[in-house]
Order: sequence, then C-alpha cells, then structure tokens
Amino acid sequence: MKKMTSLKMKKLLEEKLAHGGLRTSYNRNNDTFRVEWKETKQGVSVTLPNVVSKYNERGEEAVQEIVDHISEALKIMNETHDLKGKEKHIYPVIRATSFPTKTNAGDPLIYKDHTAETRVYYALDLGKSYRLIDQPLLEKEGWTKEQLDEIATFNIRSLPTDYKVDRVAGNDFYFIATQDGYDASRILNEAFLKQMKANAKGELAVAVPHQDVLIIADIENKTGYDILAHMTMQFFTEGRIPITSLSFLMEDEQLTPIFILAKNRPEK
Repeated sequence: MKKMTSLKMKKLLEEKLAHGGLRTSYNRNNDTFRVEWKETKQGVSVTLPNVVSKYNERGEEAVQEIVDHISEALKIMNETHDLKGKEKHIYPVIRATSFPTKTNAGDPLIYKDHTAETRVYYALDLGKSYRLIDQPLLEKEGWTKEQLDEIATFNIRSLPTDYKVDRVAGNDFYFIATQDGYDASRILNEAFLKQMKANAKGELAVAVPHQDVLIIADIENKTGYDILAHMTMQFFTEGRIPITSLSFLMEDEQLTPIFILAKNRPEK
C-alpha cells in the first residue's frame, strides 16, 4: 500500500466525488477537504489527516466508507423531507454538548438537554442514513417540540435491547451494539434502565462513548469503576461519532458523571 498524504487523499476524494453539481475546496490551514452543492452551498467537510489515518489502517475500504457517507449526506441535503406519515421513522439521537446547534445553513436544530455532557437531538430515519430535524422542518409540519419528543421517545422504546455480557473482575458489563444508528439512544429507554437497575447486584452505571454502543455496568467493587473508565475511553477514541468518554451512575433515576462520585465509593 503506497504511502498516503493529505494532498494525495484530497485528489483521490475529488476523483471519487466528481459530479457536475458539486464543487470541492481545500483549506490548508486546518487540512480539511470540503465538498458542497454549487447551488445551495450546503456540504460536508472532512479532516484529511483522519481520513489518511483510516486509510493506513484499513486501506481502500475505509476511504470508500467515507465516500459513501459523504455521498449519502449530500443526497439528503438535496432532497425535500416531510415528517407527517413518517412518525414511525423519527428517533432521538444522543450527541455531545459540543455538537453544533445549527445546520450549515444556519437553521436551529431541535434538541433538549440530557446531562452535563450530552444532548438529545431528533432524526428522521432515511434508511441508510438520517436527517437531523431543524426548526423550519418542525414549523412546516406545525408540530411542537414536545410532540416531536413524545414521538421519538416512544419509538426508541420499540427498538430491541438485546445485549452481550462480559464478567470482568467481579463486575458485569452489558453491551448493546446493533449498528442501527441508535444504540447510544437506548439510554433514553427509561423502562429498560429501570429493569437493569432492579436486577443489578451492585450499582448501575451507563456509558455512551460513541453513537453505536451503549454500555451498562453492574459495578460490584472499586475495580469496576476503573475498568469501565478505561473501556469507555477506548470506545470513545475508536467511534465514528464520539459522544463522551465519561460514564454515569444511575441514582434515583438521575445520571451523574462517575468522576464526581467514584472517589468516595466504599468497596462492597
């Protein structure tokens, strides 16, 4: 495999994304590549060193994944969408508080606060991808934010919560990773979390390091906190859409970052 540089990657992406209605640009200051629709100027930007790193790890397959992701995102931007009649395809998505609150066009995205580290946005599922719901789309349908949240919350409860479990150093770790785009969103299924807490032998902790995994931990000793912290950080650094490297303790139906509480937890 030939050594890849940012400029070579730029040229490769330009070739793969060639389209009469698109234009590309390169920002040398932050080493980013952008492709956008000429007419609307809506588009996608990618950091080239990140793409090069993925290419070095996995070769052409990684580049094609990114090209497919960009192509799908551009396609969605060029389409008109409606919410009515598609209520069953609306889901909440968890994102970091650093995630943008506006679209590239400057329209406010619909969201609500979740924890000090996370927010809940809303998405219209389109099959291979989804579109985040913004204020103009909500107003076009005449919906309120509360209606949208109610629909999305109902739908997230309908998704399966099958998990794999590993027991490490006397602690049980449960992983939901269906790759449907809403694994982390299952943290909003309160009935499921209450059930897991009721069956826990120790204290229940949860983590959403990136979009495609929900980690639930039954912490029975101090070592469990350390294992969960390392595990969450590893998932966070490897995820395609990272959310937070912190994990949370579930107490009185509230999620509290563990770094605040773990220091004084007695060993069981």
